[in-house]
Parts: sequence; structure tokens; C-alpha cells
Amino acid sequence: MGLTNLNALTKHAFLCRFAWRSLCSKHVVGRCYMNISKCKPTSFHRVGTMLPCTKQSLKTGFAVPFESCLPAKAFSLTACLFKSKNHSTDDESLDEDEIDEAEIEELFQQQIPTGIFGDHRIFIVHPDVKWGSKKQYLTTAALQMEEAVGLVNTLQNWSVVDKIILSTKMPEKRKIFGKGNFQTLTEKIRTTAGVTAVFVNVERLSPSSERELQEAWGVMVLDRYSIVLHIFRCNARTKEAKLQISLAEIPLFRSHLRNEVANLDQQGGGSKYIMGSGETLYEVQQRMLKERELKIRSALERLRRKRHLLRSQRKHKDFPIISVMGYTNCGKTTLIKALTGDAGLQPKDQLFATLDVTVHAGQMPSHMTVLYVDTIGFLSQLPHNLIDSFSATLEDVAHSDLIVHVRDISHPETVNQKVNVLNVLKNLQIPERLLNSIIEVHNKIDLIEGYETCEPEVIPISALKQHGLDILKEKIEEAVVKATGKLIMSLKVQLNSPQLAWLYKEATVQAVDDVGDDCTANVKVIISEATYGRYRKQFQVT
Repeated sequence: MGLTNLNALTKHAFLCRFAWRSLCSKHVVGRCYMNISKCKPTSFHRVGTMLPCTKQSLKTGFAVPFESCLPAKAFSLTACLFKSKNHSTDDESLDEDEIDEAEIEELFQQQIPTGIFGDHRIFIVHPDVKWGSKKQYLTTAALQMEEAVGLVNTLQNWSVVDKIILSTKMPEKRKIFGKGNFQTLTEKIRTTAGVTAVFVNVERLSPSSERELQEAWGVMVLDRYSIVLHIFRCNARTKEAKLQISLAEIPLFRSHLRNEVANLDQQGGGSKYIMGSGETLYEVQQRMLKERELKIRSALERLRRKRHLLRSQRKHKDFPIISVMGYTNCGKTTLIKALTGDAGLQPKDQLFATLDVTVHAGQMPSHMTVLYVDTIGFLSQLPHNLIDSFSATLEDVAHSDLIVHVRDISHPETVNQKVNVLNVLKNLQIPERLLNSIIEVHNKIDLIEGYETCEPEVIPISALKQHGLDILKEKIEEAVVKATGKLIMSLKVQLNSPQLAWLYKEATVQAVDDVGDDCTANVKVIISEATYGRYRKQFQVT
């Protein structure tokens, strides 16, 4: 939009200093609407943006992700955040740790990136780094391209129209490739029919790189961060998943905002102040994004407190907790279903089918009840702030008694996947005792003919075919007893007293034998020290 159009817009925005300061002093994100005058419809009005659209944003489909800030008939300063529903900043109207479902859904739906939804025909570009810190030594460019194709195919109505691997020596450059390779790539993309977006298979593109690539290729440009976030958004079902995705999307929106402002600056309009406010459009939107981020973090903190309460209740009931972790699509959910017999679990052969922590009860060979925690899968080259956004979910792992690391041993990148999972666990500051006691499981051995392992501590299984599960259960039970400090002991109980019933309820009874004429029996139990102390106190056992 040219400077003339911007002046035409601001000419109609009659907002005095007093009104602006009043708005700034009173507003909590989404509390009030302030419609400012009426503007004549112009070509740059567009739902989903606050900043006026440019030719480039119309071409790429990316716009600053706010709600209806320039409707055809009115200029509303507050529509970019929350549609006010009698919001109150005080939480007295809600239970301290309860969050209204409608409030979360509103947060989740307000910042949907434009352009990325719908059908897409993707051209995948993989930069093959020849040397330096960004070179991948545990995998190959072909395998990385295969994973990129898998990410695209996970999304409904997305397809790969073409792909290319190009070498680069300086991936930190804005155009990533050298002049010759970049020119060849640009010609190939522009001559490939039907391309709607280009997926550059790197962790994260800088705002300047994204802008230059979009201008050169004339279509939307995506990186791993935006692709994975879109998969997350499509699979989100629970409150916690939706909030964590909304938080993870904010850095993406900030980069798009910088791109839009850079375009406006080139046209002479990006640094203009909103009349009487002392703030530019960019500063207003940055502040609004920050306020939105604070609101999401506050909601996540309330969910974190609730999750902490649930953990305390599980600990109080003395159920050992086993976190099942691994690379995405390695078979974690299938394994938990095989171990627990939970018919409600429906494993899917796709990336990131599980986004939420779910807990499932199962029994060990000794009849001891344990809780298996199904967690989100990991992926290589994910930015730290994406993992940080899911810290509330992954927090449960640090509080478990045992970690079972599931590996898809049939995958050609299984070694690289193991390294990625262990690196993420270390970054999550998992206690040393848990890292040292991890049980490694080699899953999908049925896909490898004559599979043998030279690692004695590894448990080979096929969760789908239910091979090797008995050995795994015995190994888990042994590790759980050691990790929790439970005691395996034989107790002499009176059968004409409530002792046996109490033990069945509070401990794990393995066997009852040697019933004598004196109405006593020897009962073999697995019991925690705290529970044994309560047993002795209640029944005066010495």
C-alpha cells in the first residue's frame, strides 16, 4: 500500500490523545472495542490483518495474524485481539485452576496463519550442507528428504509435486545457496506447474530470508517449524495442546509481522505513528502479541497447577509411573496398547498422531498396577522454543519413576533418532537417576529378517505382533521395584482379621500360601516402605 492510501486511512481515524491514553491505561487484552470513525472501502481491506496488505502479502497469502482489524466499513483497534465477551481480568469468576473451554478455543482460533490452510502442492528443497556446524553427520541428505516428504504427506490434501537436493557451503546466507544454484532452483520452481508453496527443509528461516525467497519464487515459503506447527494445529484436541500450539505460533507471527513492516517501510508507511498515540503500527501489534502471549502463559500455568495436583494424587495412591518416549511414529502408542490391553487406544501410522500426555493403567507379572504415560514424539531439527512450548506436557516425564525409550529399529535413521531423543531429554533437565535407568526397546523387529542385537541391555520386541512383551514386562517390573524402593516381603497375616483385605487394597499381593489350622497365612507382597509403616501401625505388627 502506498503512502497516499495510508494517509487516506489515518485521515479518517480521529482519535484524540485522551481517548488513546484512556484505551492504553484500561485495556486488558480483548477487554474493549473502540471503533474509530468509518472508512471508505478500499482495495487493501482484508480480514485477518491489521497492517494493510501489500502486493507481496497478497501473493504469498501471509498476513499479520490478527482478527479483522480493517473491515470494509470501520477501523477497529481492538479487533486484532479478543472479541470481548464481558471479559474480567480477575479470576474470581472462575475456579483458580479451571479454564473455560470457550476461552481456550477463542485463543486457539484467533491467530490462524492465513494461506497455510487448504490444499497445497509443495516443492521441497533440501539444502545439503557440506561442512560446518550445521552439517548432519549421522544421516544423509536422501534420508532427510524422505522425512520432509513424510511431513508433507501427513497433512490432508497436501502433495509433493517435485523435490530437489542442492549443496550449499553457507546455509546462513539469506538465499541459502550460492548464486548459480539459486538461479537454477528459481527457474525450476517457476517452471514447475501448480506449485502453491515451497518447503525449505531447514529448522527455521529468518524473516529476511523468508521475505527474499518469497519475492524470488512468487509463492509461500515454509520451513520445518511452520510445517510441524501446522501438523500440531491439525491434530490438537485437548485444552493443553491448543494452548501450547498457540504459544509456539507466536514467534512465527512475529517474523511475519517483521516481514510486513519491512515491506511497508520500503513503501514509506511502516514508521508512521497512529495519530496521537506515539506508537507506530508495528509497535502496537508487537505490544498486542506480547499481551496475548502473557494471557496464554497464564492459562498454561493454571493447567500446570492442575496437572501437578493430578500427579500428587497418583503419587498418593502409590502407582509407579512409566513414561514411554521415542521418535515420532516409533510405535509408542501401539506398545502401550499391547502392554495394557486398553481398547480405547487407536494407534495411527503417521507423524505426531499423539500431542497430549495420556495415562493408561497396566499390570505387571506380579499383579502390581503401574501407569504408562504416552508422550508426544520427537523430531530432529526442531527449534528449542517449540519444545519449550510443550514443557507443561513433558514435565510429567521428569516426575516419572522410569523411562522406556522406544526405537523403530527398522528405520534407516534409527541411530540418528536415538541421539535426537536423548538430546531432547537432556535439554528437558531430566534427573540423572532417570537418564541412567532408561530401558531401551527395539520395536518393529518383525520388519527385519533374522534380527539380532549385540547390546545385552536392549529388549527386542514387536508391539504389533506382541513378540517379546513378557520379557519387557519382567524388565520393567524389576526396574520399577528398584526405582521406587518397594519391598518384596512375606508377611504372616491373620485370616480372621481385615489384614489380607487391606494388603490387597494398599499393596501388591503376589501369593497367599501355607494356610494353617491357626487361621494364619503367609502372604508375599510388594509394598512401599511408607505403606508398610502404615500396615504395622494399623495392625500393631512388630
